[in-house]
This record gives sequence, structure tokens and C-alpha cells, in this order.
Amino acid sequence: MNVLYFSISMGAGHLRAAECLKEYVDQKYPKSRSLIIDTFKYINPIVHKILVDGYLSIARNVPYAYGALYSMSEKMDNLNKLSNALSKIFSYKLVKLINDFNPSIIVCTHPFPLQIVSCLKKERKIHVPSIGILTDYVNHPFWFHDNIEAYIVSHDKIKQDMVRCGISENRIYSCGIPVSRIFLKKTPKYTLLKKYGLDNKFTILIMGGSLGFGNIKKVFLSLLKSEKDMQIIVVAGKNKKLEQQLKTCSSHYNKKTLVIGYTNEICNLMDITDLIITKPGGMTISEALVKELPIFIMSPIPGQEERNSRFLTNSGAAEKIYTEKDVQNIINTVFYNPDKLSNMKENSKKLCLPNSGYDIVNLMEYIIK
Repeated sequence: MNVLYFSISMGAGHLRAAECLKEYVDQKYPKSRSLIIDTFKYINPIVHKILVDGYLSIARNVPYAYGALYSMSEKMDNLNKLSNALSKIFSYKLVKLINDFNPSIIVCTHPFPLQIVSCLKKERKIHVPSIGILTDYVNHPFWFHDNIEAYIVSHDKIKQDMVRCGISENRIYSCGIPVSRIFLKKTPKYTLLKKYGLDNKFTILIMGGSLGFGNIKKVFLSLLKSEKDMQIIVVAGKNKKLEQQLKTCSSHYNKKTLVIGYTNEICNLMDITDLIITKPGGMTISEALVKELPIFIMSPIPGQEERNSRFLTNSGAAEKIYTEKDVQNIINTVFYNPDKLSNMKENSKKLCLPNSGYDIVNLMEYIIK
């Protein structure tokens, strides 16, 4: 099975989904050829920089403007027409790549390259079976295209929503978002505590995605001030300035902390964690669910992350943090009411789909027969 993956590096989640699925394909087909393409970067590095940097700037500095654009994109045909026109303009660059690589199947983990693939198939320039993997717990019209054999979604509720929007039910599969195979294993807690120099006590993990977005510093400070006996792990991602600020903050308090930057050891950190406070990015949430963690949501970007948040809170697997006072209330609640965390863990367990990667590979086999 030779697989060509198209994604876009707007945040780490889309590319990460492709990388995770590749793990399962490579495991079952060790001689297969696989290629992951960061689509905008491949088509035109300047376009990539303008669009990706623009997206990140808006999401970080004026999130409500991003939320407004997200809402508009669901309702305004003009934006969809513009996206379709851009897809046609950029599609020529991908035709040669696809034909040269000659994939058995194409996997898209972002709606824009999926639209390009749909255009190429409509114009009969390529004839490769293609699937789209939605990397959030919500659907969006930008994903809706003809000539796509299958959509992979995170939950049956998302499938039902897409069917109501007119997508044929037999094209939608609730396999879940693939997470790395390492998340399916659990390392003994005592081994990890020793590795990271931590104590065997109540542990909270704070994350803000790969770029360290959100009110991480305020949440961290609020926890540092708590009188409860606990330790805190905080991941600043690629935000070096934030990482240094957090280390400075922790030095002023008598609490066990571990402050780190971007890391590939999130799986280990989740294994020693009693609860996670995080932005609700699709990949982070999927990993936390597989680890059956109670999730407390901070700083969701208006748009898909707000909807991820709503889905999780409605499902009982998460609660939302609105203010710094909420952090103290949460700590008091979980210390004096352990049943609350147990219930949240059970609800996370109900939502998680740990076999997602294996199930998607099985579906890919079925499609290309």
C-alpha cells in the first residue's frame, strides 16, 4: 500500500494526524512507500508563510476575529467559491507529484488539500481513491466535496451532523482521530516519576498546544498559589519566552514543578497525570481521551476549538475554565470530591477510540480493493 498524505502545518495537529496514521500503515506494510506533503509549503513557500503566519497571528492576537471568519466560512458562498478558485489555481502543482508517486490512496488531514484533490478528480486529471480525516470534534462545509471516497470522523455525533448536511452516510466512518501507537501503551508511573524527578502525589498537566497558546501563565500562577499538596507539569511548546517566564515564576514558590518546552514525551507526561488543563486542539484531546484523563479546557480559539470544547463538556469528559477563580474552584472540587474525577475519566473512556489507526488502515484496504 503506497500512501500519499496531504496536510497543512496550521498548528501541529493536521500534520501530526498524518504522521500518526503513517505509523500504522508502516507497521502493517513495512515495504510500503509513504510521503507526507505540507501542501502550502510544497506549492509555494511564500504563500505558505503568508497564510500560515497570518492564521497564527490572528488566532493568537485577535481570536474573536478568527472566530468571526470561521462562522462566515460556514455561511458565505463567496468564501467557498474563493477557496475553490484557489484550489484550481494551485492544483496543477500537485498533478505531477501525484502521478510520479503513483499512490494506492490519498489521505488528506486538512480540508484545503482535500478540495484540491476533489477538483483534480472532477477534471479527471487523477483517478486515485481519496479519504479525508477530520481532525476536530466538529464538521465544517469546507470538508464537503464530491469524488472523495470516505470521511473519517471522531464520533457518531459528527457523522450524524454531516448526514444532516447532505453527505451520504455510506461515505462517513466514525473511526476516530488516529493517535501515535505509543499512546496505546502505559509506562509504570513509578518509573516515570523517577525519570522526571517528580514525587508520587496529585499531578496536574498544563498544555497550550505546540505553540504555547492560551492563558498558561495565569493558570500556572493560580495553581502555584494553591495550598493543596500537588505538583505541576507545564508544557510551553515552542514558546521559548513563555517557558522562561514559567521557570522564573516557579522559582518563587515552594511547589514541585516541571517546566518544559516542545517535547515528544507527552505520552509519558499524561501517564503520570491526574488531570489535564489544555486548549482543546483535536489531537491533544484525542490523546488525552485515549489516556482516559479528566480534561479542563482553557482558552479555546473561537471556531473549531470552541466547538470541540462544547462537544467535550456536553459529553461529561471535560469542564471549561473561564477565569482564574475557576482554577481554584476546580482544585478544591477535585480534592474534596474524587468521584467527580472518576466520572470524568469514565466519560473520557466512553469517547476514546484507541483502535482508530488500525481501523482506518482496514478501511483504506477496503477502499483500494
